[in-house]
Amino acid sequence: MKTDRGYQKSFLIDIDGVIVRGNSLISGAKDFIGNLQKGNFPFLFLTNNSYYTPKELSERFFTLGLDVDESRFYTSAMATASFLVYQKPGCSAYVIGGRGLIQELEKNGIVISYKNPDYVIIGETEEYDYSRIIEATYLIQEGAKFIATNPDLTGPTDRGPVPACGALVAPVEKVTAVTPYFLGKPNPAMMYWARKKLNVHSANCFMIGDRMDTDILGGSEAGMTCVLVLSGVTTLAMVDRFPYQPDYIVEHVGEIDPDTILSRRERIKE
Repeated sequence: MKTDRGYQKSFLIDIDGVIVRGNSLISGAKDFIGNLQKGNFPFLFLTNNSYYTPKELSERFFTLGLDVDESRFYTSAMATASFLVYQKPGCSAYVIGGRGLIQELEKNGIVISYKNPDYVIIGETEEYDYSRIIEATYLIQEGAKFIATNPDLTGPTDRGPVPACGALVAPVEKVTAVTPYFLGKPNPAMMYWARKKLNVHSANCFMIGDRMDTDILGGSEAGMTCVLVLSGVTTLAMVDRFPYQPDYIVEHVGEIDPDTILSRRERIKE
């Protein structure tokens, strides 16, 4: 559980493709989480999906047989709120997004407004209509800064991929010629605030995910040890296409032993 200099190993863990696939647990996930809990390892589940609240994610896990407190979840909505509090406390925003995003913004004192907002923010939503796209376009052209919760083009469902935040911002981006600032993975800022929540150091923090372009890229840029699982969207044949590489590749999280896995720094010293 302890690494050199007394730092404690900690873990940031993606959800879809790593812990769950649709409405099913992925092989080894329950044992891995159990080992983290038994070993008192600091850990958070990191998700780019801004729609759900941490409480809803905790309840989803519970229905799958995992007892995980809502404090163990960190979403792109939370990263977005942290960014705004850091940049401009008490700011206002026009929001196209779900309850998870709106709840986090309001909890952090961001005013939801249609009138001269400081920011336009887009996240996953079930209320995405043409009139709201038009309004977002007007506001950005009138000077509002453009933010999106994550760059993911698709999200997984039992019936196949569906449009995610990265796809929802496309009409507004094309019309305004303004590219949004994405707060979710692979932005290292999300990794920073997640580690700050755990109060852990990047040198002994592990990022576990199934996507090279978000989980592994973001973890690498944030200085963490990266573990790619092949239980999601990435196959072994795809890995070599990327200029950056994970520190470990495993079939699923059940192959990860939190007690014995070595950080990048420890491996180099060996």
